[in-house]
Amino acid sequence: MQVTFLGTGTSSGVPMIGCTCEVCRSLDHRDQRLRVSVHVQVDGRSLVIDSGPDFRQQMLRAHITHLDALLFTHEHKDHTAGLDDIRAFNFRQKTDMPVFGEPRVLAQLQQEFSYIFAEHKYPGVPRVRLHPIERDDVPFDVLGVPVQPLRAMHHKLPVLGYRIGGFCYLTDANHISLETRELLRGADVIVLNALRHEQHISHFTLAQAINVLEEVQPKRAYLTHISHQLGRHQAVEADLPPWIRLAYDGLKIEM
Repeated sequence: MQVTFLGTGTSSGVPMIGCTCEVCRSLDHRDQRLRVSVHVQVDGRSLVIDSGPDFRQQMLRAHITHLDALLFTHEHKDHTAGLDDIRAFNFRQKTDMPVFGEPRVLAQLQQEFSYIFAEHKYPGVPRVRLHPIERDDVPFDVLGVPVQPLRAMHHKLPVLGYRIGGFCYLTDANHISLETRELLRGADVIVLNALRHEQHISHFTLAQAINVLEEVQPKRAYLTHISHQLGRHQAVEADLPPWIRLAYDGLKIEM
């Protein structure tokens, strides 16, 4: 399995429009974060989790020329706004794109991208095939790849993370149940959100994310969905345990 971090930033990205803080002015490429997304190559399949507003740029930057399926964690725009750009894969692959998400999330996509699902479609619109994730307690199949949903809460909004083999990906969370924590145990790699140092209504702080990771004890962990308020990449990472790293755009990991 190879995982590529396509984006590791929060909803506003880093740098944030109009901000002149030291992070937003940083020339370190690790401090320049597109909206959060990840690419997973496993068992001959190419999967992307979340297609935010930077999706096109991320596909081009990572040289991704084939995509087998798209999975959504939840319906917020920083995770869904790039759905239109999957049409490039429709044109190349000459097939509909399988899209996986909870029924609530798929219903939101049908509302916000109504032209994709219209009875009489405009020529050239994206072509998708919706696959509802009906249960969060059992694995589902993505073109032969077993995927275990990971339930979490994003303030009062239920969201999903995913476990694929020994890889767990969970972003936009500030509460993880005991049941989900059990599903995280024994993972080779866990990716978890860590927005900033200060308390936030719907995201883990850095300290809270570290506490979760220390409890479930993966072999390695990476932090994502990072805001400019967390600080410079180099400085923050220097204070982390060696088995926990900050993810950054373009980082590739092998398992």
